[in-house]
Amino acid sequence: MTHKPTAREDVPVYLTEDRLAIRDLAREFTAREVLPVANRLDPEKGDIPDELRQKMADMGFFGIMIDEEHGGLGLGVFEYCLVAEELARGWLSVSGLLARGNGMGGGFTAEQEARLLPRVARGEWLGAYSLSEAEAGSDVANISCRAVRDGDAWVINGTKMWCTYADQADYLVLFARTDPDKPHRGISTFLVEKERGSFPAGITGTPVRKIGYFGWQTWELSFDDFRIPADALLGEEGRGFYMAVSGLEVGRAHTAARAIGLARAALEDSIAYVATREQFGRPIGEFQYLRFEIAKMAADIEAARQLMYSVATAIDSGRRCSLEAAMCKLVATEMAERVTSQGVQIHGGAGYTTDFQVERHWRDARLTRIFEGTSEIQMRIISDELLGR
Repeated sequence: MTHKPTAREDVPVYLTEDRLAIRDLAREFTAREVLPVANRLDPEKGDIPDELRQKMADMGFFGIMIDEEHGGLGLGVFEYCLVAEELARGWLSVSGLLARGNGMGGGFTAEQEARLLPRVARGEWLGAYSLSEAEAGSDVANISCRAVRDGDAWVINGTKMWCTYADQADYLVLFARTDPDKPHRGISTFLVEKERGSFPAGITGTPVRKIGYFGWQTWELSFDDFRIPADALLGEEGRGFYMAVSGLEVGRAHTAARAIGLARAALEDSIAYVATREQFGRPIGEFQYLRFEIAKMAADIEAARQLMYSVATAIDSGRRCSLEAAMCKLVATEMAERVTSQGVQIHGGAGYTTDFQVERHWRDARLTRIFEGTSEIQMRIISDELLGR
């Protein structure tokens, strides 16, 4: 005879009443504001409207992790990921826009924080990351874009890849090599303030021809004797590599949350479809195979979500969790592609059309296995931690 354990009041709870309220608020916002826009604009590769961005700002989404002193909500990575999952359930790109606020990984001086973070929290000053290059994706230390000091300015030359939102951003966080003789310690970070909707003189952009992740443009940027003031340096000279990798745990938890949102979208769409689609005289939701597939999809989503909750909690507590963050990103994104692909299969031929949104979820889920470190990079991190380098 098994003994029923006594409930303990001191056991930590992931989803507190406050967090459930935030999640439900984001869920309602996504259903009302994000999903209709995604369904309309994704098929025509349209951009996220300014009106939607402003509505996100009004909800406080761009200041979730900015402290109250600077006009933010003063919450943690856990709440950030809760909102990211809900927004991704509507449109992956909108959940990515979330990361263009929230301090963009930090690195600001105290003066910059006081001057800029209140504007970020209000959605008035959003950023874009300019890190990767054609020959420096996962290999950040191989950056070749060059910054040379010239009096009271830095002169930038080189190219950058995968700069999503670079045109619409109000600033770029640019990583460039300041010392050619030091692979890791020769990279510095710069704050490039710019006008929203254009590139300044010395920067030109070519849109990347993507197969998904619509809603905004992703750019290849060229820097040709682009000049910025000497005080545009973010942090210490030569510390850019460490700044780039310092935010990886948050980025990977965020990507996991977004992948979970995409998978949930495919699950919910599939549940709705099997209730209405009939074959052999009855709804296909009565067929055991499809019922079991949906059960497995739901279980896989929940397993990834619980791992993401654990990692977000560890980050908020200040514990190092690079291993668990890599596992979380790997598990969630691999799951998302698998689950969204099964969603297409459940829809049959209809799933391979743009008449149903499940193809969008599938298309976008494929990308989550690539950005913020590919699945292969995550497996290298995990295996190195377990087996040694």
